[in-house]
Amino acid sequence: MTEEYEDTNDLVLEEDEQSGGNEMYEHYRIEADRGQIPLRIDKFLMTRLPNASRTKIQDAADAGNIRVNEKAVKPNYKVKPGDVISVVMTYPRRDFEIIPENIPLNIIYEDEHLLVVNKEAGMVVHPAFGHFNGTLVNALAWHLKDNPLFQGNDFRPGLVHRIDKDTSGLLVVAKTEEAKSHLALQFFNKTSDRKYIAVCWGNLKEDTGTIIGNIGRHPVNRKTMAVYPDGSHGKHAVTHYKVIERLGYVNIVECILETGRTHQIRAHFKHIGHPLFNDSEYGGNEILKGTTYSKYKQFVNNCFTLCPRQALHAKTLGFTHPATGERMAFDSLLPEDMSRLIEKWQSYTARREDLA
Repeated sequence: MTEEYEDTNDLVLEEDEQSGGNEMYEHYRIEADRGQIPLRIDKFLMTRLPNASRTKIQDAADAGNIRVNEKAVKPNYKVKPGDVISVVMTYPRRDFEIIPENIPLNIIYEDEHLLVVNKEAGMVVHPAFGHFNGTLVNALAWHLKDNPLFQGNDFRPGLVHRIDKDTSGLLVVAKTEEAKSHLALQFFNKTSDRKYIAVCWGNLKEDTGTIIGNIGRHPVNRKTMAVYPDGSHGKHAVTHYKVIERLGYVNIVECILETGRTHQIRAHFKHIGHPLFNDSEYGGNEILKGTTYSKYKQFVNNCFTLCPRQALHAKTLGFTHPATGERMAFDSLLPEDMSRLIEKWQSYTARREDLA
């Protein structure tokens, strides 16, 4: 029997990483041995999954989150030799109280099942060590204070994916347990669509490319992630990119996530020598390309001030509606700080014939 553990998270919060980078869901992939005798899948999983009660397993099956050979099964399904089983289950709730806070939210879509919010840079997604208030979850608890899902001690109610504190952009939030399970499975099965816009240092050699390399915790700086191309550590990660505009010493790129690992885009672009602009944790807050002239250094420092965070925005989001089955697609404008940053580089490039 082989077992794998998957992580479908987007870029995880720095504060959350200090407490161990806990995910919202446990993801398992188990292949039954050739000599496996027929056995109900709920009994089979109870012996193989840590801290999994029969009730928890049955709830996961009822939500369609237990699949055998890519098909959802009920708790009474009997496991056979060679079956490939995938499981998605929520982590147990913690002893934690969410305080509703009247914080404005930029909600671009909402119905009785879910909402889509355009998160601004600087907002932490959920409470964690060092950030127990002022988060997106605190704001959602206020906005949805009559919703049972957002009452109690679940410190990640409705969340199926996340983005960094200093990354802006789109997030879908479930308003029911059924929607949460359905959406979580889409992220697990990689049937959701996500595109990011980033500004990176340097001039990429190709207009399009794919970065492949396992991502795991950095061996020294535990707040950051490292890329392990030899597969010795971390989890499989794939980022596709396309250059949208070349602006001399920086490029504007569109990134599509095939996987969703912690700091995936940031770590991958650091790995290929093109850190995101002003990404302080991955070296992008240094002047990495360009001239030595003082006027240029002042120009770049002004750009850092204009966009005081990593230049990364979750621009589009697509998924299947958990209740209607309709394919939903959302787009968002670049936030003002990134728009002004790009305009400043465009003006600079236009004045430099050697960069045009």
